[in-house]
Amino acid sequence: MAQEKGLDLIEISPNAKPPVCRIMDHGKYQYEKSKKDRSQKTNQKKIEIKGIRISPRIGQHDLEFKAKQAEKFLDKGYKVKIEMILRGREKWLLETAKEKMNKFIELISVEIIFEQEIKKQPRGLIVIIAKG
Repeated sequence: MAQEKGLDLIEISPNAKPPVCRIMDHGKYQYEKSKKDRSQKTNQKKIEIKGIRISPRIGQHDLEFKAKQAEKFLDKGYKVKIEMILRGREKWLLETAKEKMNKFIELISVEIIFEQEIKKQPRGLIVIIAKG
C-alpha cells in the first residue's frame, strides 16, 4: 500500500503486539518534527544567574552599592549568586563572614527567596537568591 501511494512504511512502536506501523512521507515527518523541536526551544525561558562577589573586609558604602546592583538584577528577573571569597586567615573567621553575608542580604530591599542557603565552599561562602 505504501509503495502504491509513493510513501514510506514507518514502524512507530515495535514492542506493541501487534507492532504499530504508519504510512507517511518520512522526509516530511522529520522536517515537521525538527520544526516543532525548534519552536519549543525558542519558547523555553532560560534563567541566567548573575554573580556578585564580596569580601569580609568590604566597606559599608561598597556593600550598599553591590546590594543595589543585586536589586537591579533581581528586578530584571535574574537569579543572583553571592560569593564571599575567603583568603588565608579569613577562612578561620567563618562566623564573621556569615554575619557579613547576612548583613548584605538584609540590605537588599527586594523580597527574596533563597534558592540555595548560605553554604561553605572550599574558597569561601556562597548563596543563591531569587526575587520572591
